[in-house]
Amino acid sequence: MPTFRVSRRRLALTIFGVFAVMALFVVRLVDIQLVQAEELTKQASVRQNASVVTYGTRGSIVDTNGVVLADSVDRFDITASPKIALLYIDGFTRKNADGTTTKVSLTDAISQIANITGSDPQALYAALTKDATSDYVNLVKAVKLIVFNKVKALNIPWLSSEPHPTRTYPNGAVAGNLVGFVGTDGPQAGTELKQDSCLAGTNGTSTFEKSADNVRLPGSTVVTKPATDGGTVTLTIDSNLQWFAQQAVANQAQAVGAAWGTAMVVRVGDGHIMADADYPSVDPNDRNSVDRYSLGARSFTTPYEPGSIMKPATVSGLVDAGIVTAATPVDVPGRFTDGLPAGSYIKDAFAHGDMHMTVAGVIMNSSNIGIAELTKLQSEKDRYANLIKFGLGSKSSVGFLGEAAGTVKTPQQVDSITTVTQQFGQGMTATSAQVASLYQTIGNDGKKVPLTLVQSCTASDGTVTYPTTGATTQVVKASTAQSVREMMETVTTQGSLRNLINIPGHRIAAKSGTAQVADGNGYGKDYIVSVAGLIPADKPQYAVIVTLAKPATIKTSAAAAPAYATIMKQVIKTFRIQPSTTAAPFVPVAW
Repeated sequence: MPTFRVSRRRLALTIFGVFAVMALFVVRLVDIQLVQAEELTKQASVRQNASVVTYGTRGSIVDTNGVVLADSVDRFDITASPKIALLYIDGFTRKNADGTTTKVSLTDAISQIANITGSDPQALYAALTKDATSDYVNLVKAVKLIVFNKVKALNIPWLSSEPHPTRTYPNGAVAGNLVGFVGTDGPQAGTELKQDSCLAGTNGTSTFEKSADNVRLPGSTVVTKPATDGGTVTLTIDSNLQWFAQQAVANQAQAVGAAWGTAMVVRVGDGHIMADADYPSVDPNDRNSVDRYSLGARSFTTPYEPGSIMKPATVSGLVDAGIVTAATPVDVPGRFTDGLPAGSYIKDAFAHGDMHMTVAGVIMNSSNIGIAELTKLQSEKDRYANLIKFGLGSKSSVGFLGEAAGTVKTPQQVDSITTVTQQFGQGMTATSAQVASLYQTIGNDGKKVPLTLVQSCTASDGTVTYPTTGATTQVVKASTAQSVREMMETVTTQGSLRNLINIPGHRIAAKSGTAQVADGNGYGKDYIVSVAGLIPADKPQYAVIVTLAKPATIKTSAAAAPAYATIMKQVIKTFRIQPSTTAAPFVPVAW
């Protein structure tokens, strides 16, 4: 009996205990579902709706060999929760690496952040305390990883961070004129802007739950929209040759006091631009290093009167029409006055009496009068059509931002002077890119291949697309182009610049140009000077053109010749162009 009574009491106590626990659960459930329901729902909603942007990385810009010219790197925004920070107004306890603890006040924490990031502590304090109810404020934007890690090591409970990709240009000013740059408002210039549809990544979003003290709960992150990285743009340029060309142009421009300069190297067979140098050239990492006129690519955006460098185009039209050959005799007087207004005349760069030149001699001597005499053999309409066929007066297929079309006056627009002078590059304008295209055409047996700067776009999924550049056109016959190249070889072997531009062992077809610069009162004392050439002359692989504007010390094409020769020699080295095995043919320059 005593044992039985004890068992009954234990059973009763157990049952009572069970009912008591159940009662507590019921009370707590009522409290949660009824009394605190609204508040808990709000808290749960805040946790469930917390989200963060996941950045799609902007794609890279690389050269033809894969060398990175523009890339994206991780930067971090240092963020905070003001309402959580103000809970620690009296400070928090930091556990040190040696096991000790340190009391850190709010102002101490702010001072430590400021010291690491180089920020103003007063500005940080003002941002943190401006709205005590806010759960987010961006304290410091886009810090480097090393700075981010130092801030993170402070273990400040109310501090957080967000990744913030930014743009970097590891090769600085190399191809800066072509690459362009990205600013705070997105891509601003060059390939960055032109190819933004390929380069731009698509940002995504993720949601997560966080605790009352603003800490993200592990395992709670859910990707609601995946981020997509941008594609890679491959340019045709060779960055090593680009660097070399930029140095050569800059050195020579500074040596002769030129206002600006350009150099372009084009692969003849396919129109690929292997180098396009500017002086001054912008470093996309420091866009304030140059004036606003130097932020783009002058080879595309700055038309000028090119001068005698255009003469091979005019002669090509005459040869192709069967009107002249290289050996056709030309009487070249000391002045040309035919059909010009009274008192007007055309002269050569050097004074002379009556001369007997061949058409090849007109090219070698760069005779304006000789070209003027030859224009009498062809109609205005045909002369104009010939220049247009070479792409003059139209933008190139590159479509570079801000590209200029230049001007070639129609038969209806020209006067009695301009109809002659634009045949030797005065009274019309062209860009360095258009002139380079002209020489590519002559070098490619008369076939004009559209210039190409962007080689491809490779999307993040590996899909490769290629730009549409247009069709190849036969501007003049192959025999015409060959004949004109042989005439241009005389410039290298017999012309006044031969000691500056001749490269022993290599046959090179070249032409120089010296054009007066027009001002408000006609033509002044400034000049645009150029040298262009093709190598090898018998079967060209590359075209090179160098242009300097308004040189102060040497006002002839001799100012551009050293940079041209330096770049041409580098082209030979870079692309391993073998020495010529045949001598240049004899082309008579006088009769």
